[in-house]
Amino acid sequence: MSDKMKNLIVRTITGVFFVAAIVTCFLKPTAMIFLFALVTGLSIWEFTGLVNEAEDVNTNRFLCTAAGVYFFLAVAGYCTGMTPATVFIPYMLTVIYLIISELFLQAPNPIHDWAYSMLSQMYIALPFATLNMLAFQTAADGQVTYNYLLPLSVFIFLWVNDTGAYCTGSLLGRHKLFPRVSPGKSWEGSIGGAVFVLAAAALIGGVFAPEGGGLSIAVWMGLGLVVVVFGTLGDLVESLFKRTLGIKDSGNILPGHGGMLDRFDSSLMAIPAAVVYLYTLTLF
Repeated sequence: MSDKMKNLIVRTITGVFFVAAIVTCFLKPTAMIFLFALVTGLSIWEFTGLVNEAEDVNTNRFLCTAAGVYFFLAVAGYCTGMTPATVFIPYMLTVIYLIISELFLQAPNPIHDWAYSMLSQMYIALPFATLNMLAFQTAADGQVTYNYLLPLSVFIFLWVNDTGAYCTGSLLGRHKLFPRVSPGKSWEGSIGGAVFVLAAAALIGGVFAPEGGGLSIAVWMGLGLVVVVFGTLGDLVESLFKRTLGIKDSGNILPGHGGMLDRFDSSLMAIPAAVVYLYTLTLF
């Protein structure tokens, strides 16, 4: 068996387990919280390890990771109504410590340490934490309900977009979308992926309307479009990150698929964008 075939088999098996884990975790709120707290920690650990290899960068990997996981759990507790707003105080104290500690560490470039430490929180911890805002909704009477479909749909749209963009781009791709960062992406592929997602969004809106909080098909299609646009931007952002560091994959924790950031790059922009979109609709 050739190495290419072996890699394809490994990649396929890993992909099946990855999708199964994401889908099944949303069936139970505790499973979702546990899995994505773990994903948050692994992603920040991976991120800080990569940036620490750059010149004059020495972030506190343990504290950045612990802070990110705690922030995810704090948002989960707050969104479920289990904890008051004071749950965020330890997180704020940790952030303050990460800033003040540079006064005593005598790092050659403390600005780099500050920047990358805060980026680990803004780029990874915050987007994953907003997943709780999609999953848990509070009614006017204070009753909190768990909605598995909204957060799951973000990942479904991202998977459909990747598949549709790959198929369409392979057949029709001529014009590069962002050649400096990701030469493999084309405008034709991106448009094709968007069309597939709009069809999937219309299907979800029509079949699973009650589970989706009663959102109309138009709102579901709007959500799909938001996920496509910001998911693509998230992919490009991570590609720029890797190109800047001169690496191909962010890690090797997922055989055949690279690292955690490689698998969740699109969702890091798509999840908060979906939250902003849905919460904005409630204002009008």
